[in-house]
Amino acid sequence: MSRQFDVAVIGAGAAGMMCAAVAGQRGRKVVLIDHAARLAEKIRISGGGRCNFTNIDAGPQNFLSQNPHFCKSALSRYTPRDFLGLVKRHRIGYHEKHKGQLFCDDSSEDIIRMLKAECDAGRVEWRTPCKVAEIGKRDEGFRLDTEAGELHAASLVVATGGLSIPKIGATDFAYRIARQFGIGVVEPRPALVPLTFDQPSWHAFLPLAGVALPVAIATGDKKTGARFHEDLLFTHRGLSGPAVLQISSFWREGAPIVLDLLPELDLGEHLVEGKGGIKKTLGNCLAQWLPSRLAEGWLAANGFDAQARVADLPDKPLRRLAETLHRWAIVPNGSEGYRKAEVTRGGIDTRALSQQTMMANAVPGLYFIGEAVDVTGWLGGYNFQWAWASGVAAGLAAWAGRRIPRMELCRRQSPSFGLPGMIQSPFPIKPLV
Repeated sequence: MSRQFDVAVIGAGAAGMMCAAVAGQRGRKVVLIDHAARLAEKIRISGGGRCNFTNIDAGPQNFLSQNPHFCKSALSRYTPRDFLGLVKRHRIGYHEKHKGQLFCDDSSEDIIRMLKAECDAGRVEWRTPCKVAEIGKRDEGFRLDTEAGELHAASLVVATGGLSIPKIGATDFAYRIARQFGIGVVEPRPALVPLTFDQPSWHAFLPLAGVALPVAIATGDKKTGARFHEDLLFTHRGLSGPAVLQISSFWREGAPIVLDLLPELDLGEHLVEGKGGIKKTLGNCLAQWLPSRLAEGWLAANGFDAQARVADLPDKPLRRLAETLHRWAIVPNGSEGYRKAEVTRGGIDTRALSQQTMMANAVPGLYFIGEAVDVTGWLGGYNFQWAWASGVAAGLAAWAGRRIPRMELCRRQSPSFGLPGMIQSPFPIKPLV
């Protein structure tokens, strides 16, 4: 088996396989290493097993980072439509489910098989399962001490992800390698994660576990906060659902989240202005717009008689009731942590990386991509798009220890991967070699 490679990629997930496929198909000799026995487990479990593989509307505005401009280059050079073109070439059925989110019709295994086929088209060599014990830097590249023996590569790409979902193999490997080479790490924290509340304060809401409804949710100020319209889910420990997962990436310890449980209705005006014509009880009236369990529980928790007729109630308490539903401010005591987090916020400090190539500015030949980097997308396929885009950026840039002229690179391109402009026309994606 080969021991000397142009490019070594550690991490056979979304970003790692994308990078390996691109580098292999541009003539690089590539080895792809992963410690797990099963390939791309995070792809496999995503989207309920159907993989929300991108969002057709993904752009820089959908990502969080201490350096918010960093992601622009990679995302503009490999877009959701580029990845969708690859999906179509592999004849994978897909559908749009919600707000631009694209899912496989059948199984996330389709995406894994596609990426594996693209790696095979680039003659990528595999080392799985295989742990990397130590990495060293030499003048001509990198030395990797692995369970498969010592490997050497001119370029090294770290695509080992963040800390989310440790049961499928998440580790801090990328952060350790970064620190080894003097590269900063923005403090990691769970993101896209359910939020929890202390048991005494949450006791009254335990009967609502399983109740779901559309809400508006917000936290923070105009500069650092956010507001989303998504579905909310009550749980035994707190709140979940897309609304809470979205806001969790922006929430900070000790800060409240503010929910509008009836975002499409001005409840106060409806009750006060129209109460003369409302013959229903308060409970039945609220049950028109809220799940009945929530309506009953909410009235009881706020001291209202569900059997009182709306027409008999004064304006002031009706407006007070409306305010509690439109501005429910609560302070979580934490989150479900990495075991339930879909992604990790924070990671490799992007100020140490080239936004065009993903290479470490101070360590030639060393690249970081995907979730390992301090770029975190919203819920809804955005993080996969970052994996594809950052993987392509590094795959186009990873070098073999010598500079290859652009015309020679063009002749080496393979049409199977389907990057825009390959073979047929000049590069709209500009490889930096």
